[in-house]
Amino acid sequence: MAAPDASRVPAWVDPMLAKADGGRLRSGPEWTYEYKLDGYRAAMRIAPDGTTVLTSRNNIDFTDEFAELAGVLAPALDGRAAYLDGEVVVYGEDGRIDFELMQERRGRYVRHQTAGRDKPFDDLPVRFLAFDLLRLGDQTLLTTPYDERRRLLAGLPMPDPYRVSVVRAVTFDELAADRRTPDDFLKHAAAAGYEGVVAKLRNSAYVPGQRPDSWLKHPLIRTQEVIICGWRPGQRSFTGTLGGLLLGAHDPETGDLVYIGDVGTGFSQAARADLQAQLEALERRTHPFVTMPPREDTVRARWVEPRLVGEIVYRQFTRAGRVRHTAWRGLRHDKKPGDVVAPRAVPREPAPAPPPSGQRITVQAGNRRLTLSNLDKVLYPADGFTKGEVINYYSRVAPVLLPHLAGRPVTFIRYPDGVTGEKWFEKNVPNGAPSWLRTVRLPSTGSRGGGDSIDYALLDDLPALVWAANMAALELHVPQWTVDGGTDRLVFDLDPGPGTTIVECARVAERLHDILVADGLTPYAKTSGSKGMQLYCGIRTDDPAAPSAYAKRLAQRLARETPESVTAVMAKAQRTGRVFIDWSQNNPAKTTVAPYSLRGRDHPTVSTPVTWPEVRACEHVSHLRFTAEEVLDRLDDHGDLLAGLCDDAVPLP
Repeated sequence: MAAPDASRVPAWVDPMLAKADGGRLRSGPEWTYEYKLDGYRAAMRIAPDGTTVLTSRNNIDFTDEFAELAGVLAPALDGRAAYLDGEVVVYGEDGRIDFELMQERRGRYVRHQTAGRDKPFDDLPVRFLAFDLLRLGDQTLLTTPYDERRRLLAGLPMPDPYRVSVVRAVTFDELAADRRTPDDFLKHAAAAGYEGVVAKLRNSAYVPGQRPDSWLKHPLIRTQEVIICGWRPGQRSFTGTLGGLLLGAHDPETGDLVYIGDVGTGFSQAARADLQAQLEALERRTHPFVTMPPREDTVRARWVEPRLVGEIVYRQFTRAGRVRHTAWRGLRHDKKPGDVVAPRAVPREPAPAPPPSGQRITVQAGNRRLTLSNLDKVLYPADGFTKGEVINYYSRVAPVLLPHLAGRPVTFIRYPDGVTGEKWFEKNVPNGAPSWLRTVRLPSTGSRGGGDSIDYALLDDLPALVWAANMAALELHVPQWTVDGGTDRLVFDLDPGPGTTIVECARVAERLHDILVADGLTPYAKTSGSKGMQLYCGIRTDDPAAPSAYAKRLAQRLARETPESVTAVMAKAQRTGRVFIDWSQNNPAKTTVAPYSLRGRDHPTVSTPVTWPEVRACEHVSHLRFTAEEVLDRLDDHGDLLAGLCDDAVPLP
């Protein structure tokens, strides 16, 4: 029998993949834990004579790109072949693995190759971190238990640990001996800047190409591979270059290419230019998805052939199939479009089945028992969002909503037949309101000075809020004053005219922010839940007319400075192509939609407090549009972003 070719590297093996653990890090003596790395998955295949080939998870040859890694392990193998599974990484100046630097290195390597330069490419040092051993000598280790594979891997000498090393692994028992837990290991991974932790069963085999339950990943950040299906040209400071990407992935059930959202942040200037050049060469006339994306997301879209794969960071994947709060991480040349599958929305706890149509049920809300009806009635037909879901939303958002309603007379906009039916404004408490509901009688003008009176509802507690929601009072509007405390808020209502959107409102909001801060005020921002947004400041004043006068001065100032984009005049003829700064919302007779109120639009959108970084990053209407479900998720991350409004109150300038 002929001797094996000493230069023949082991055959490539489709890599084993880790399955998401559903948010529960596994625990027990049967588990070992490794750091989840943030680089390029790669196989290092070494022939008996030391010939080394590096390949990606899709069998793309990486050897030339990472030439400094080739041959490093050969002296330690004593003429044996070897197959190591691992990750190629780059470190930043802070000593942490930096995926963005890896992306920059990749771009420079491509330009180096394109230019045909002869000198070696050693622009940024890389390191191969091995976490598994699939072959050593003539012995294949695929069916060998993980513990034994790791023992053999750890036993290999590392001649140059700066270039090739082994990922740290620790068993449950080793953690327990140190009086530590898997959660402690996870916290250490977070503090050290790792992407997460992978739990591996100690007796498990290596299963090529599969994603079994024996490898479970627990990410500290959510990342998603995406297919670039289109792009939008940039605006303002990004005019002339790429502004954002339109993303796709394959539906996990049908395999269809579906739209999953967009990304407009996280790009360096070089990345924007490089991506634009690549995408312009792939342009096509129509979108590549199985169904048309939402019209508002396709404004100015330029479609491309779905060939490039990238990676994003995101915070949430919604029930509607959209990634939210995204940031770009870079292209993934090691991935194929066919491998990109959309994430699955994390299901909420199932709601109780609604009663039959028209049936009444009695529930406990706080210290009151309320009778609710028609919970299965659809109020938002486009989403199938029912009255029961409206009541559920207001019940869950109550802890942050009620402080913004307390002591303020509420004007309701009711939609008893849903948002496609008739609506009406209601100030007077309706007949049949519960006797325990707090009310206040005020002049009908709202100016507290003569005329007929109106009995307003005061929604100060959960039972009152649930009662209002059961009336299909989707929208809650309040003034900038309280019954007992007087005027305590200043508001600027930014209303986009025809040809403008919330994107233009965000630009005006940035300008107002700087003026208000210079005047000693602390501005807070929220969306209107419709087309525009509002800015609030906590103030102290004894003059009810002063807030309108101050707001009008600022609105007129911005209109003078940029008359082409801002108007302080209410006349609709003046609004086309401009943002109207409605300073009159500070009039004591006026009301503004309350923070966290639903809106009576096609979808259950919410007037949502937002951060200033979110305002500054807004480049598309979808970036500042939030539904009830998304707002509840935001509360887990942010709490009430308007919580400091009263604490930051200062005398009105």
